[in-house]
Amino acid sequence: MIVQPKVKGFMCTTAHPEGCRAAVRQQIDYIKSMPKAEGPKKVLVIGSSMGYGLASRIAVTYACDADTIGIIFDKPGKEKRTGSAGWYNTAAFEEFATADGYYAKTINGDAYSQDIKEQTIEMIRRDWGKADMVIYSIAAPRRKAPDGVTYRSVLKTVGQEYHNQTINLLTNQIENASIEPASEQEIQDTIKVMGGEDWKLWIQALKDADVLAEGAKTVAYSYIGPELTYPIYYDGSIGQAKKDLYKTADEMQAEFAGVEAYVSVNKAVVTQSSAAIPIVPLYISILFKVMKERGLHEDCIEQMYRLVHDRLCVSEVPVDEQRLIRVDDYEMKPEVQQAVADVWEKINNDNLTELVDLEGFWDGFYEIFGFRIDGVDYEADVDIQIPIPSLNE
Repeated sequence: MIVQPKVKGFMCTTAHPEGCRAAVRQQIDYIKSMPKAEGPKKVLVIGSSMGYGLASRIAVTYACDADTIGIIFDKPGKEKRTGSAGWYNTAAFEEFATADGYYAKTINGDAYSQDIKEQTIEMIRRDWGKADMVIYSIAAPRRKAPDGVTYRSVLKTVGQEYHNQTINLLTNQIENASIEPASEQEIQDTIKVMGGEDWKLWIQALKDADVLAEGAKTVAYSYIGPELTYPIYYDGSIGQAKKDLYKTADEMQAEFAGVEAYVSVNKAVVTQSSAAIPIVPLYISILFKVMKERGLHEDCIEQMYRLVHDRLCVSEVPVDEQRLIRVDDYEMKPEVQQAVADVWEKINNDNLTELVDLEGFWDGFYEIFGFRIDGVDYEADVDIQIPIPSLNE
C-alpha cells in the first residue's frame, strides 16, 4: 500500500510505518551519540508510544542500558487502514532494542483500567522481580475511573473568556480567537482525567504488589509556559489538573516510603492536539524560530535525554521551589521569552512568514505520523500490517 498523509482539519488519519521506523531510528541514534548515565535498569513507561513517552523509553534504554516495559493504547494496521503512529513506533522500538540486546516488551490496552495494571504487575513480577523507575506519560481526552464513570477533559479558561490573536493554520493568516471558560463540572472532570489520581493508583498498586525497588523514582510530565499562555494552560482547566498532579507528587513522596516522586516540566512541542488550540500554534511557531536562531531548540528526544542524564540520574535530583524538575529552562530563558514577546507585539499578516517558523511547525506535525522524514520513499509500496513482537508471544 502507498501511504500518504490524510489531514482533516487538525487530524491526521494515516501513519507511515517506514517513516515511523526511521523517526525512531533517528532518536535512538541521537541517544547513542550522547554520554551514558548511571541510572535505572528496569523501567516501566506508562504511555510509551509517542512524544515524550516514546522519547523517555528510548532515552532510558540507550542512555542507562535499561530494560523497559511500555504501556500503549494503539491500533494495528488492517487491510486498507494504517495502524496508529504509536503502534508503528512501538514495533520499531522493540525491533531495534531487542536487536541491541535489551529487554523490551509492551502491553496494549487502557492504562486507566485495573486489568492493565494487573497485567503489568504480573509481567514485572515474572520477568524482573521489581522495577526501579516508573515514567507516567499519559495525555488522554477521557478516562474511565474506578467509580465506573467516564470523565472527559476540556482545554478551556477558568473564570472568564480569553481573547488574543492566533494563526489559522489552514490559511496561514492571523485571526482573533476566543476561548470560553470551563464550568466547575468541566474543571473537576479535567482534573479527574489529567490530574494525579491515576498516577497515584499505579504507584499504589505497584507498591502493594511489592514490585517497586527500594529507592524507585517515578516522574510525570507537565507544561507551564509563559504568561502569554497562562489563561489556556497554567490558569486554565488543564492547569488546575496539573496543580493536582504536583500535589499528588508531594503526597506520594510523603506517603510511599522508598519512592521518590517528581513532576518534570517540559518545553512546548508540536502535538496533534496543540495544532487545534487557539493561540498555541502561533506561540510555538514564534518560539521555534527564536530558539533555533539561538541554538537552543529541542525536540522530545533532546529534552528526555537531558531529563534522564542531567536530572534523574544524579545523586540529588535538582528541583525548583515547588519541587518541580525544570527542563523547560531553555524555553523560559528571559532573553528567549522577551524575543517571543517582541515578535508577538509586531506580528501581522504582512510579516508573518518572516517572523515565524511555520514550516517547522508543520514539519513537526507531519513527523508525528511518520511523514516528511528524510530518506523515506513515500511513493513506495509498504506493508501496513506490522506486528509488535512482544504482543505475539
